[in-house]
Amino acid sequence: MLAHELIEAGLDSSTAAIALEILETEKSAQSCWIRLSKELLRPDHPFEVHQRLHRHVFQHWNTSKRGPAPCWFPTEQDLAESNLGSHLAQLSYTELHQKTVREPQWFGATILEALDISSASPPQSAIDLSKGPEHPRWFPDMELNIALSCFLKRDPNAPAVVWGNEGEPVNTLSVAQLEAQCHRVAWGLQNAGFKSGDAVAIDMPMTSESVVIYLGCVLAGCVVVSIADSFAPGEIRTRLEIAEAKGIFTQDVILRGGKEHPLYERVQAANAPMAIVLPARDQLCVPLRTGDVAWNDFLPSENQGPFPVPTFDAESLTNILFSSGTTGTPKAIGWTHITPIKAAADGWGHHDIQAGDVVCWPTNLGWMMGPWLIYASLLNGATIALYEGIPSGAGFCRFVQDTRVTMLGVVPSLVRAWKASKATAGVDWSSIRAFSSTGEASNPDEMHWLMSQAYYQPVIEYCGGTEIGGGYICGSRVQPQVPATFSTPALGVDFFLIDSEGAPTSNGEIALVPPLLGSSQRLLNRDHHTVYFKDMPSGPEGQLLRRHGDQMESLPGGFFRALGRVDDTMNLGGIKVSSAELERACAMPELKECAAIAVSPQGGGPSQLVLFVVMKPGSNLPLESIQKTMQTQIRSQLNPLFKVHAVEKIDTLPRTASNKVMRRLLRAQFQNG
Repeated sequence: MLAHELIEAGLDSSTAAIALEILETEKSAQSCWIRLSKELLRPDHPFEVHQRLHRHVFQHWNTSKRGPAPCWFPTEQDLAESNLGSHLAQLSYTELHQKTVREPQWFGATILEALDISSASPPQSAIDLSKGPEHPRWFPDMELNIALSCFLKRDPNAPAVVWGNEGEPVNTLSVAQLEAQCHRVAWGLQNAGFKSGDAVAIDMPMTSESVVIYLGCVLAGCVVVSIADSFAPGEIRTRLEIAEAKGIFTQDVILRGGKEHPLYERVQAANAPMAIVLPARDQLCVPLRTGDVAWNDFLPSENQGPFPVPTFDAESLTNILFSSGTTGTPKAIGWTHITPIKAAADGWGHHDIQAGDVVCWPTNLGWMMGPWLIYASLLNGATIALYEGIPSGAGFCRFVQDTRVTMLGVVPSLVRAWKASKATAGVDWSSIRAFSSTGEASNPDEMHWLMSQAYYQPVIEYCGGTEIGGGYICGSRVQPQVPATFSTPALGVDFFLIDSEGAPTSNGEIALVPPLLGSSQRLLNRDHHTVYFKDMPSGPEGQLLRRHGDQMESLPGGFFRALGRVDDTMNLGGIKVSSAELERACAMPELKECAAIAVSPQGGGPSQLVLFVVMKPGSNLPLESIQKTMQTQIRSQLNPLFKVHAVEKIDTLPRTASNKVMRRLLRAQFQNG
C-alpha cells in the first residue's frame, strides 16, 4: 500500500522498493529516518514523497511525551566534529547549557578563548556582578577594539568576503585585502576630520564596500549608526538626529531587479550631515551637494599604512541600531565591543560556524543581522558571502551553490518564494551544513522542504533581538531539529514563560533572566530600566526578570514554538490569539501571503480582526468569498467566537529589510482608508 502511494506521489518503483526495505530493516524510527533522509531521498524527489515517508516513519511517535517528530538527528560524527564537541564529551547538552547559565564566569572565559578575542589589556575576570544582574560588567578592565579580532590570527590569504550578482563572476576579498581596505577607511575618516567617538551613519545595501566601511569605522573608533536602505527621508532624519551623526556613507542609487531606486536623493531630503557617496556602477550618476564627497575622493590617494587603531573599555559604543516594528520614535540601542562577542558566540555554539565555512544571510546593516553576519562570520574564521541582487529567485540559489555556502540564513518568506517558484531546481546545495531562520514565525512544511533541498541538513531556528545582540532561543547542530521549532535557550541564557499576571505558564510572554552576555544596559533615548525591567514580576526563585515581548509556546520534548510578538497578540472576544495562528488558519490555495492585524474601532471597544491578503497571479476570487472561507477556517481551527471584521487586498505586504511584516503600516492604512 505504501509503495503504491509513493509511486503515485512521483517516486520510481525501484527507489520505492529500497525505501520499503529500509523501513523493514531498521528497528527504530530515528535510525530509519536517518537512513531514508541521507541515503535515499534527494532534493529532486517530489516533496510529497518526503512528507509521506516522514509521516509513515513517525506514525507511532509519542508526540505527547516527545514533542513533534524531528526531521534531522545529529550523528556521533556531527557531535564529535562540532565546536561544542569537546564539552559534550564530558557533559550532556542539557548539563552544558545549565553550566553556561549558572557559571557566567566560566561561560564568558570559554567564549573569549573559543573566539580567540584579541585585547590590549586582558580582563581579570569574565563578569562583575557587584551592582546586581541588571548592571553586570562583562570583561571588566579589558581594553580592545573588536574589529581587530576580525583579522588577527587568521590566514591573510583566506577569503574574507565573496560577492556577486546573477550572471556575473564571483569576486573575492582576502583577509589581508579586507584589513588593508578597512585601515584605508579609518585614515579617510581621520583625514576628513572625524574623531574617535563620532557617530557616522551607514545607509547602503549590504555590499563588500559596506562591510569595509563598517569595520573601518569601528577601527577608527567611530560609532556606526545603522540605517536601513529602504527608509524614507523622515525615518532617516529621525535616526540621524537621535544618534547625533556627524556624517553618513551612502550610495547614489540602489540597483535591484534591473531598476534604479534613489538613495542619495533620500539622504539629501533627510537633511543629512556630510555624505560620502559611493557609485552603484563605475561612476556616480547624481550631482553632489556642496560639502559632500565622492567615495574615490574620500579614500586616501596613497597607502598610508596601518592605522594607529585605538582600543577602548569593553563597554564603549561601536554601533547604534534602532528597534523596528513599533510606533513612535524608535528605540536607539547601543552595541558595545562586547555585543559582537555574543553574536559570534551564537554562531559558534548554535550555528556551528567554523574556520573555512562560508556564511550567507540576505540582510542589511540597518538591522542587527547585518552586523551579526559580519562578526559571526569573521570572528569564527569564516567567509561572508554577499549576493548583490534580489535573493528570492533562482539566481541567488545558484550563487549559494557557486560560492559553496555552508551556513545559509533565511527568513521564512524567502523559503516560501523559493518553494513556490521552484528556484532551487537543479541547484547543488550539498555544501550546506546548516540553515538558520529568523525574523518571523516559520511554517513547518516549508522548513521541512528547505531541509530536503540540502540532503537533509538542519534549520536552526533563531530568535532574539537587537538589544540582545543575538538570540535568546535557538536550535543547534548537536540536538534533533524539528521544522519551525526551537530546541534550546541560547547558551548563557535562561528564561521563563509568564502569563498576563506574571505567573509561569506553558504559553506566554518570554521573561529573560539576566545577566545576559552582550545585552543592552542603556538606551540613547529611553530609560532602560523602564523599558525592560519596570513592573516585571520576579522569577520562581526571586530572579530579576527582563522584559522582551515575544510570545512562545512550550512543547513536549523540550521544544518551543514562536507565536509572534506580544504586541501582535490580539484579544478577540476576550480570548488571546496570535497573528501567526490566525494567518496559519487562513491559508488558501489562492493566497500568496496573508497578514492579520487587530484594529481598534473609532470610539474604542473590542479589537476587530482585519486580514490583508496578497493574491497569487491570475486569482480573481472576490473578497466576499475569501472572507467567508477564512471565517469558516478560523472558526473550525481556532475558535467559533472569532469574527473576521474585514479583508483587504494588497499588492505586497510592507516589510522591513529583514522581511518582518510592518503591521503598524497596515493598521494605519486600514484606519486611514
